[in-house]
Amino acid sequence: MTDTLRPVENAVAEAPDSPKTLKRSIGVVGGTLLTLSCVTPASTLFVVVPDLFGSLGTATALTIAIGSLLCIAVAFCYSELGTLIPSAGGEYAMVSTMAGRLAGWLVFVLSLLVVMIVPPVISMGTADYLAPIVHLDPAMTGAGVMLLATLAGLLDLRANAWITGIFLVLEVIAAGVVAVLGFSHSHRGVSSLTSMQVADTGGHATTVTAMLVVSGLAIALFVTQGFSTAVYLSEELENPRRNVARTVLATLAISTVVILVPVAAITMGATDLKALTGGDISSMVTAWSNSAVGTFVSLCVALAIINAGIVMVIQNSRVLFASARDKAWPAPVNSALSRLGRFGSPWVATLAVGVPGALLCFVNLDTLYGVTGVSVTGMYLLVAIAALLSRRGHHKHTPAWRMPLWPAMPVLLIVVLAYILTQQETTYLLWTGGITAAATLYWAFYLRPRKTTHWVVSIPDDVTPE
Repeated sequence: MTDTLRPVENAVAEAPDSPKTLKRSIGVVGGTLLTLSCVTPASTLFVVVPDLFGSLGTATALTIAIGSLLCIAVAFCYSELGTLIPSAGGEYAMVSTMAGRLAGWLVFVLSLLVVMIVPPVISMGTADYLAPIVHLDPAMTGAGVMLLATLAGLLDLRANAWITGIFLVLEVIAAGVVAVLGFSHSHRGVSSLTSMQVADTGGHATTVTAMLVVSGLAIALFVTQGFSTAVYLSEELENPRRNVARTVLATLAISTVVILVPVAAITMGATDLKALTGGDISSMVTAWSNSAVGTFVSLCVALAIINAGIVMVIQNSRVLFASARDKAWPAPVNSALSRLGRFGSPWVATLAVGVPGALLCFVNLDTLYGVTGVSVTGMYLLVAIAALLSRRGHHKHTPAWRMPLWPAMPVLLIVVLAYILTQQETTYLLWTGGITAAATLYWAFYLRPRKTTHWVVSIPDDVTPE
């Protein structure tokens, strides 16, 4: 972790009207720690995966495995585009540059939905895992976690790399304990991972259809979604043309193992199909060991959720900061969101992410899950389209990490993701589509008429090819 504490080079004085840039203060290890913490494997395992167990039963591990394979192609797209366009704007900077400003605006709106919804979704799980010590209201606890994460997000990024690194170790230990206990108390063989069964409301076994698996892939993609954080941090990574790809691919590999292995262990170790479908992992851990071990794992998960909140607020504030720097909003809003605090963090943007996130903890959880799944899938679809266009013109000769099997990889990804979208619930498609339509109107009537002064995507000068 020594590279997370490397001294920051003296910044070159900027012209008064030049776009503000973030400090390059973290290396690949620090970036990986922050990115892994955003994936937050343990909190995803304990908060999001139980919902998949409830609908997919023994097919949960298979669905996550398929989603992880799709994410390899997504990670390739992110790695190539992230090294071509290393900006704190993440997806929108990449897509705007490659596929046009309207496409970039739409992917920004989808990413904004994701970055605003995911932290409160994760945070609301905190109360369940503090239950061995104290009983708290999930919504109030989630809001408190969001506010705590907001305060931490105002600190220096290198300090947060240390904080999140410590928490990350604890959550990986918790996931490891679950895996060991599940495999050592196995009630069924490896074949159960493909038995495609789930318990109905009466506790009887029913078959999980292929269509249910396809529908569940939207949430499965969300399970490892945090690897894209490396792209958001690319403006603060040293040597981004090399480190972005390394961080993206390493994070996806590690997070897949940390999540998928315990899921397989839980599937094999659950006493019966009804217990597995119930998804109460804490009770399973206690039954496999004792209350002390169950309490330890629960507390580790609670810390993991807080850790995830901190990193997500860091990531999400960078998205708002970059959008203001690129003049996506009226002048007073741009001025406020682009302000940097004494620690070099965009403090107004951090507050703008954290406070609404606390309020979202009081919204129906199923709605948040559904909209997030659709938004992540749509966002990946637009990124894949941008990756298909990434080797046109001068970008073809720009020094960057290049994915294998191009253009077959992004083409296949586009087809699969489009099909997954068609299998989502109409309600969630309408919610996401309505928000996207409103954003398109904002583009048409405000941004497009001001195209010379607004929504002008900037790339840090120190990585622009000569």
